[in-house]
Amino acid sequence: MTDNPLKQANRKLTRQLWVFAFGFFVFGFALVPLYSVLCDITGYGDRTQLGKASAFSVAEASNREVTLEFISAAPTVGEWEFRPEAGNMKIRPGRLYEAKFYARNLRSQPVIAQAIPSIAPLQATQYFHKTECFCFTPQPFDADQTRELTVRFIVDPKLPVNIDRLTLAYSMYDAATQTAQAAPVTPGA
Repeated sequence: MTDNPLKQANRKLTRQLWVFAFGFFVFGFALVPLYSVLCDITGYGDRTQLGKASAFSVAEASNREVTLEFISAAPTVGEWEFRPEAGNMKIRPGRLYEAKFYARNLRSQPVIAQAIPSIAPLQATQYFHKTECFCFTPQPFDADQTRELTVRFIVDPKLPVNIDRLTLAYSMYDAATQTAQAAPVTPGA
């Protein structure tokens, strides 16, 4: 007794779907070794290589001097006094340094501030490593409170020789104002 063509087509489609599903199941297990091979070939994404590339010891500190300038800005949105303790400092790549900034909330109410950093020149960004920074978390300030803010950093000794001057800039924002400006406005509210 022969099956009708519709049942045969359904069986064929079912077999194809099972083979397709099995193929994806096998492919899922094959992704891990394929990813490792791809990372070995290209050098990208391999966590052990990334760890070795980014790790350097303080013993590798060079005798070369680099000038690091500090810039601070407080936009007109907030009422802040924000400045670095020193305008610049001479550093040696590979050594741990600390810099201080002073911030003062000029308002008569408490606020939460957020500092946004930037490094110049842009190609030096990958060689500048902050180990501790006030920019990592929002900073609560009481009314008219002044606070000393610290950043600790290391400049990688692999900093290209043609870069002899870096700029570390911070902009201080009122985090609540920035959040309120980014919040969507609901009609009729």
